[in-house]
This record gives sequence, C-alpha cells and structure tokens, in this order.
Amino acid sequence: MNIQKYKAFVKAVELGSFTKAAEVLDYTQSGISRMINDLETEWGVFLFERGRTGINLTTDGLKLLPQLKRICNEYEILMTQIEELHNMESGMIRIGTFSSVASHWLPNIIRIFKKDYPKIDFEFLLGDYTEIESWILNGRVDFGFVRLPSKADLETIFLEQDRLLVVIPQNHPLANCEKFPIKDLLNSPFMLLEKGAKAEISEIFETHHISPQVNFTTWDDYAIMSMVENGLGISILPELILKRIPHKIIAKELETPAFRNIGIATREQKSLSLASKKFLEYLSFRNRE
Repeated sequence: MNIQKYKAFVKAVELGSFTKAAEVLDYTQSGISRMINDLETEWGVFLFERGRTGINLTTDGLKLLPQLKRICNEYEILMTQIEELHNMESGMIRIGTFSSVASHWLPNIIRIFKKDYPKIDFEFLLGDYTEIESWILNGRVDFGFVRLPSKADLETIFLEQDRLLVVIPQNHPLANCEKFPIKDLLNSPFMLLEKGAKAEISEIFETHHISPQVNFTTWDDYAIMSMVENGLGISILPELILKRIPHKIIAKELETPAFRNIGIATREQKSLSLASKKFLEYLSFRNRE
C-alpha cells in the first residue's frame, strides 16, 4: 500500500491539487488526502501546506520529493519487467548439458525457439552427469540434461534411449564385422569415457565380467574420437555424439546392445520460470532438421 501513497504524493505535487491527483489515479479526493495524512503521521513531518489557494510543499516535503519520485519510477520499471517476463519479452534460461546434447540437440531447439521468442537469452554449462545434477540442485542452472535414473530428489522427464556403440579405427581387424563381440573389447587398448560418477561404460564391463586394458580416461567425447582415429585404441561412445563427425572412425553395435537413457531434470518443474517451462515444450524439435 505504501507505493500507492508515494504515487499519490508525487502526483499531487505534479498537479498541485489533491482533487486532480484523485482524478488521474482513480481515487476520491478524500482518499488522496487520507493517504497523505497517513504518510505525515507515519513519518512525523508535514508534507504540504494547505490553504484556500491550494497546496504547497513544505520544506520537509521538498526534501523528500526527489527520493519519492525515484521510488515511484523504479516501481514502474519493476512492474514493466515483471510484465515482460510473463509475456516472454525477455529473460535468461540456464541449461546444464553434456557435449552430445549441446552439439546435436540444442542448436535446432534454440533456433526454432528463438523464432518465437527472440529476446530470450541462454547460458550453457557444459559438464558431466554428476556436475549437472549438482548445478540443478544448487540452483546454478534452471534445468539440465542428465542420464536417467538420476538423483531421487530431482524431477525428471524421459526423452529418449541412446545406443552405446564401439568405435574403432578404419583399419581395425573387425572393421567389417556386423556386430562387435564383447570379448574383443579385451584385445585393444581402451579409451574410457566417464561422465562423472555415473559410469555407463564401466557398467557394460561389470555386466559382462570383463576388464579391458584402459589406457586413457576422459569425459571429452571428441578427444576419444581423435585418439581412436590415430590408432591408439578403441572405445565405446553414445550414438548421439557420433552424428556428423569429422573423424575417420567406424562405429559398431555391440553383440549385446547397450543404451543410455537421456532425460531432463529439474529441482521442481512448477517453480521453473515461464521461459524455461516454454522451452521444455520445444524439446520435440531436437531431432528435426
């Protein structure tokens, strides 16, 4: 209510009349007078001298006028910004993501989203599964792409299943095989992709009770592709990252197919900004050209 009293004070000064201020602000003259009296009582000062010729600012009122004008102006700016947020006129969406999603899903989603909401900006944080979950929980990002299942205290949306494929150099002895034998993972140096504590490749090893010769470990998919291309070993990578790659490597499905489940995670979907909620509606455009 105080902001209304401040606006009544400022408008009365501008128009030189409680009656005129009441007409502009859609109050009665007595309503404006009462709000001014409330301010004077609350602050213990007289703001106006009232006489037959109208109203005039007191010395105290004159001193307070500039600050009250600033408060009213800042309030109007605040209300405009809030209205713009509701109308999707501006805003920032912060997304936690890993490299394959950042490279192959987000560009198309954002391109289409930007056609409808050109003033919404984006911030990406690129990390592994564990980091992304942490960023979501501590509020560093609005939501993130994760491997499912994720931490129990996150709300998730399943998006799709992504095959895990063996990547080998073009001159590998099994370059022409239809499916890559599990046992042959033991016959070459292995480049291990580990995206945080959730180690999907290691789970394949555990499932089949094998221990490949791991020569290199990283969360960077592209570093592994380069090393495989140069004949330093073999690896297993998600199919999503293998789309439109420049490296001269071959991808093979395992004889026992393996997958990862990709989803979106949030702390609480109902607490997302309007812009973030709207962005989630565009996820279906991730695979469209």
